[in-house]
Amino acid sequence: MASGMQEKQYTPSLLSFFIYNPTFGPREGEEEKKILFYHPSDVEKNEKIRNVGLCEAIVQFTRTFCPTKPAKSLHTQKNRQFFFEPEENFWMVMVVRNPMIEKPNKDGKPPTVEYQEEEMLDTVYGAVVRQCYSMYKLFNGTFSRAMQAGGVELLMQKLEKFFYRYLQTLHLQSCDLLDVFGGISFFPLDKMTYLKIQSFVNRVEESLSLIKYTAFLYNDQLIWSGLEQDDMRILYKYLTTSLFPRHSEPELAGRDSPMRPEVAGNLLHYGRFLTGPTNLKDPEAKFRFPKIFVSAEDGYEELHLIVYKVHSLVCFLIASVELTREFCEQLDSLVGPQLTLLASDICEQFTINRRISGPEKEPQFKFIYFNHMNLAEKSTIHMRKTASVCLTSVHPDLMKILGDINCDFARVDEDEEIIVKAMTDYWVVGKKSDQRELYVILNQKNANLIEVNGTTNFLQLKVLETPQHHSDHESLKSGKLIKM
Repeated sequence: MASGMQEKQYTPSLLSFFIYNPTFGPREGEEEKKILFYHPSDVEKNEKIRNVGLCEAIVQFTRTFCPTKPAKSLHTQKNRQFFFEPEENFWMVMVVRNPMIEKPNKDGKPPTVEYQEEEMLDTVYGAVVRQCYSMYKLFNGTFSRAMQAGGVELLMQKLEKFFYRYLQTLHLQSCDLLDVFGGISFFPLDKMTYLKIQSFVNRVEESLSLIKYTAFLYNDQLIWSGLEQDDMRILYKYLTTSLFPRHSEPELAGRDSPMRPEVAGNLLHYGRFLTGPTNLKDPEAKFRFPKIFVSAEDGYEELHLIVYKVHSLVCFLIASVELTREFCEQLDSLVGPQLTLLASDICEQFTINRRISGPEKEPQFKFIYFNHMNLAEKSTIHMRKTASVCLTSVHPDLMKILGDINCDFARVDEDEEIIVKAMTDYWVVGKKSDQRELYVILNQKNANLIEVNGTTNFLQLKVLETPQHHSDHESLKSGKLIKM
């Protein structure tokens, strides 16, 4: 009975997601033609039209105040709507229910619901909407491309096929500052090992002329990439939150891993394809690979995505034409043995890095670091354990403070420093300098402002001193502003 009287807390959840184009149904009675995609699909037609019409009216109304910057969000007591125009006249709208607390009442009365509308950050969920478009564009190209190829019907088919599955992977309750950054975790390597990888990439691309770009990862950390930054950013998110977790879970359960390694000469060969054929020796094997779209001089180019793995080492290669069994066998025989050797070197480097960092224990401070110039991201707050979910090791209230500090940083161009004492006696520090941002959470209850600042300065040096091939050694300058 006592448990029935407890408060219930509800996290943010997706209410609806739709895409429309106001030019497709300009006349009265044609409003339904504007709607290209709507989730959930079982919503009554008139309600869809009404919701889309309301969003269209809000966007048009806000244009009267600032024609170049239309509305980005609408706040209400129960939910929040986010608007994004990725291409001219194409609008994406995401409606999220605000987090809420349900408090029980006595005498059998209905529970009281309190909506916590201030707990949500526009920057975080606005970034989620932009990610939705970027992920669609990675696998389908632009909306305009589908319109040119097959008109509205083809576009609607592509939107339905993609977003029906993708929206199921959105875990809005765990979205936070990392979604705003959309950064990349780099793997620190010594120069000799990095040169070996660079030499390997060059040899493979010279031997197999079909390969246009190569990227090299260890676990979920990037070592090398030949792609443009924006393309690598969204592809990295797909690999680390979708593709890799899907394959790692069967492996951890003892399935889907080669029990008998292939032998190439005198070298054991553990390589396998994560996309494409699961077994090259299977006569029924299918050699179809996902298509992706990346930036090119004339707009974009359509390529095939090949992901190849040896142990925890992953290398994905992108080729530009239809692929055959012969090509895959050639790639397997060339890449497999060399990656098996490189995997040993990188695993050794990984062990050295762990030994240098010391034994794993609960530190007095945790941090998030992001470099806007090379998208480098480091976090001791997040633990990526499952597909599309970033688990955090700190309280949501502290993550909210980090998001608030980031919003303050976004409003000014100057370097800035913010120090906050939380109600839970934690200290939260944010530093912004030279396109770099560092956020620190300190568990020092009795510390004063000078001690907190000193600890943060020491930490920023530790964060940036790790030797890395992508060169990120410069230290943050002292901040100019302290807020309490």
